[in-house]
Amino acid sequence: MSYEDTIVALATPSGTGAISIIRISGKDAIVIGDQIFKSVRGKKLGLQKSHTIHLGHIIDGKKVLDEVLVSVFRGPNSYTGENVLEISCHGSPYIQQQVLQLILRKGCRAASAGEFTLKAFLNGKMDLSQAEAVADLIASDSAASHEIALNQMRGGFSSEIESLREELLNFASLIELELDFSQEDVEFANREQFNELLSRISAVLKKLIDSFALGNVLKHGIPVAIVGQPNVGKSTLLNALLNEDRAIVSSIAGTTRDTVEDSISIQGVNFRFIDTAGIRSTRDEVEQIGIERTFSKIEQAKLIIFLFDGPDFDREQLNNLKDQYPNKRILPICNKLDRLTKKQIHDIEEEIQNVLFISAKNGTGIDTLQETLFGLVDTGALSGDETIVSNSRHYDALLKALEEIQKVKEGMDIEISSDLLAIDIRQALFHLGEITGSVTTDDLLGNIFSNFCIGK
Repeated sequence: MSYEDTIVALATPSGTGAISIIRISGKDAIVIGDQIFKSVRGKKLGLQKSHTIHLGHIIDGKKVLDEVLVSVFRGPNSYTGENVLEISCHGSPYIQQQVLQLILRKGCRAASAGEFTLKAFLNGKMDLSQAEAVADLIASDSAASHEIALNQMRGGFSSEIESLREELLNFASLIELELDFSQEDVEFANREQFNELLSRISAVLKKLIDSFALGNVLKHGIPVAIVGQPNVGKSTLLNALLNEDRAIVSSIAGTTRDTVEDSISIQGVNFRFIDTAGIRSTRDEVEQIGIERTFSKIEQAKLIIFLFDGPDFDREQLNNLKDQYPNKRILPICNKLDRLTKKQIHDIEEEIQNVLFISAKNGTGIDTLQETLFGLVDTGALSGDETIVSNSRHYDALLKALEEIQKVKEGMDIEISSDLLAIDIRQALFHLGEITGSVTTDDLLGNIFSNFCIGK
């Protein structure tokens, strides 16, 4: 495979639809277009300006395959930085395949996953973190994940990293220069200013690293485990939250023997609810497996809803959850509000702080529960347009860069030689460069772009 090849792929989902778009990119894109396209006005694509659209027919010899619109984008002012044609044809799978096969016979190569965006990166149209944001934007399924991906694609994260890298690079150059005058024992890099820079870089890196906890859950959805004793209404609550009969509801204890999962968006944030098997002692082998899976899901959850249905709930179970998972937020919810007396409600409020009362069967209190769940997610950084890290590769590179910066600071404190300082600075620059693509390998690029869809 050569990155110089002219490539083609279907840019819209395969299958029947009103319109399908076939994208061609490469130095021969417009030349190939002229071989298969006949304009209704007799125009040649090779003579047309960039960013123009033309009506005509795709011709295979004397056979007309379809009436189409062809959009012309001339490099470098295109998505990939190369000449690009986008053919809008009718959405018949037969037409799609006929046009694609014709283009392939004219000398195009079928694009691999993410190759159009890879070309954009290689041609300097975007850096690596922006390219990864394209895939995240396509995959976004909530307002929050969309906002994070869009901000990263605009270059907010990239500019922050490049600014740090440039400042560090300037000092690194002075440190390297000192090595050429090692015999004369001179210092070109002001150590006090360099220490201030390192402290500032450390602070920014730590802030970005800390943002990953929020970014990761917003990108993938916040897992919420619904736990409690059998028959307290866990499945009914899941159905009420989803507003559909997703889980089987029965008065027989132990009906749920496996986990049931589904997602909803609450004010733009995805929550992934997990209905678990009721926690109790049982001799039923299948139910016991379900209970074991319950604890496995609790481990994965960011929030735990502890559901009970009256004043005689298992207090020991709630305390055990708090002791076993001290770092997880546990939200106590009393179900079957319609069956409780005022005194029972008062007694429960006295015993349990911040308890919510609902009736999952009647839908009472579900709106309040959703507002409470959203309130537990700190979206202040999101609304404040701050940079949020949601990519695990970026997170790993930031951790490594911070580790190297801390080594440089330690080296400054004990006044190690410039050549040893330079080694740690180079490593920090390397890890920062990995994020934006200033430093890349073929393996890294292959791994990133293989996760894209074919037409992107």
